[in-house]
Amino acid sequence: MPNRSLRDWIDMPPVWLFGALCLTWIIGEVLPGPEVGVVLRWIGLFLIGAGLVIIFAALFAFFRARTSPIPRDTPNTLLTGGIFGLTRNPIYLGDVLVLTGFALKWDAVLALFLVPLFMAVIQRRFILPEEEKNKDLFKTGYAEYAGRVRRWV
Repeated sequence: MPNRSLRDWIDMPPVWLFGALCLTWIIGEVLPGPEVGVVLRWIGLFLIGAGLVIIFAALFAFFRARTSPIPRDTPNTLLTGGIFGLTRNPIYLGDVLVLTGFALKWDAVLALFLVPLFMAVIQRRFILPEEEKNKDLFKTGYAEYAGRVRRWV
């Protein structure tokens, strides 16, 4: 495991998610928007649960394959089965579902603009560099996988 600076630990997807969740909560508290109602709050809870299930399924796959889930680490294997057969980025997809779910649960409809913004940040800072690394490491295996499985869903 490489030595990491504090900056490296702070610039991680869970920290970006935590920041987006904090902003979502603040927006919900400060800028009263339309109330979502009971049904959408339940949908929000479902999205949070689904996101967490997807995240833990992906983490289990990483640990079972004995490769690192940390974005800037070099993977020793290309995960293509299970949850990775449905999306190339299940943890990031789970993060998006969790963020969307909390926006609904907290009646923070006005904060839903953070979801595509969060996706853009994650894609630029983490997904695209990871894809380049995977192209270099796994060559045609990654190209075939990327042609078969979509980046998000």
